[in-house]
Amino acid sequence: MTGDLLVIGLGNAWRGDDGAGPAVARALGEDPRVLVHEGEPIGLLDVWDGAHEVIVVDAVSSETPPGTVHRLDASAPLPATFARGSTHAFGLADTIELARTLARLPASLTVYGIEGEDFRAGEELSASVRAAVESVRVELGRRLGTG
Repeated sequence: MTGDLLVIGLGNAWRGDDGAGPAVARALGEDPRVLVHEGEPIGLLDVWDGAHEVIVVDAVSSETPPGTVHRLDASAPLPATFARGSTHAFGLADTIELARTLARLPASLTVYGIEGEDFRAGEELSASVRAAVESVRVELGRRLGTG
């Protein structure tokens, strides 16, 4: 992917609130600058290759109230609380650190972490996460010039 801004919704839509990232991406509508990535986060190294600015939206579990939206500049390592509890074998924080080591980080990387409540199997997002998804959709829609 080449270009100025890329938004990636990361997660598994079949694991409850873990579908927050894909829900944001899908809510942003058809836009070549917006992708859903439901695979392992390690695949992001290829997905964001060539992009100058990347925003990754993912569900997190950091013991803050469900629906909390964390905005993190990934130019520094993510807080340790975001490295645990991932539903992925190799989590987003691990992927970012590997990309940093391999000099494969985008020039600008921001992580929007939406605090999840329920990660059990199923498509339904909890009410607090649905509200956060809408808030992030509006914010990113403005950034993309579509909202």
